[in-house]
Amino acid sequence: MSDFQRVAQAMQYLAAHAHEQPSLAAVASAVHLSPFHFQRLFCRWAGTTPKRFLQALTLERGKALLDQSASVLETAHVLGLSGGSRLHDHFVQLAAVTPGEYKSRGAGLVIEYGLHATPVGPLWLAQTPRGVCRAELLDFHSPATLLAELQQAWPLSTIRENPAATAPVVATMFGAADAAAAGPVSLHVAGTNFQLAVWRALLNIPPAALTSYGQIAAAVGRPTAARAVGNAIGANPVALLIPCHRVIQQSGALGGYRWGLGKKLMIQTWEQLQAAPVL
Repeated sequence: MSDFQRVAQAMQYLAAHAHEQPSLAAVASAVHLSPFHFQRLFCRWAGTTPKRFLQALTLERGKALLDQSASVLETAHVLGLSGGSRLHDHFVQLAAVTPGEYKSRGAGLVIEYGLHATPVGPLWLAQTPRGVCRAELLDFHSPATLLAELQQAWPLSTIRENPAATAPVVATMFGAADAAAAGPVSLHVAGTNFQLAVWRALLNIPPAALTSYGQIAAAVGRPTAARAVGNAIGANPVALLIPCHRVIQQSGALGGYRWGLGKKLMIQTWEQLQAAPVL
């Protein structure tokens, strides 16, 4: 098991046992490490201590953040955000795959992809000339599997590995110093009208803010369709840039996540630390 996998497993353990307030030794034992080694490993990957992370898992925190973001979806896309938050502090434009593009099955389309290290784990990203079409966190699938899925979706396209082409997008996502001049990040995704509406609503959630499934449902004009909203969120093909990790249950509980609850916790905590570092 890799260090990253141990940290993700520890986060899942903390989420499941938060009500017990487990000790450092208990969490370390759950991932088969000594308390000293586990503390150092966790801090290196998560950017905070296990104790601080546990404090961030309370339902009260989730509810408070939901209260703070209750009116978030009433605004337009967030522009020019200041402060320490780096993830998603750029403007993201979403363009839908047209019926003609879908029917052509990618004929004449060039798709480039690359695998990149990020603060929240390896990220596999693919883009067309119009924008990012896939972004996957490597928790459940291998790059070979993701490439095969991309080829199946666009069988007549030309697909080539070119991490140099996708690297600027990743640099922008994580606030590299030279990324400011890169401009907006574009997305080029396929989905139903309802899915696209949900994904556009997600783009209105600022970094480090949380919103409930019900609030997203209301934002797209379907206030009783929280379950359908959950399904649309689960179909999100672009990790992080379409921030489905910022949607939780009204109770403050995490809800689901396509790339695992441990990863959802890691990303939420990373964003919180960028917005207001915890010492």
